[in-house]
Amino acid sequence: MSSPYARELGDFLRARRGRLSPRDVGLEPGGRRKVTGLRREEIAVLAGLSTDYYQRIEQGREVRP
Repeated sequence: MSSPYARELGDFLRARRGRLSPRDVGLEPGGRRKVTGLRREEIAVLAGLSTDYYQRIEQGREVRP
């Protein structure tokens, strides 16, 4: 996904992920959190993706389904 839009998409996904709390999506907070909002792993599970695949999308790296 090496396109001019890849970075824009990654910025959007990070911003949206940061605005959600685990409770917003029906998850338990689970102790101390290093990040505000949801972790990448949590988003990946909710979206039915592997963590690596979601991370590649968010970072604007090349992805292959």
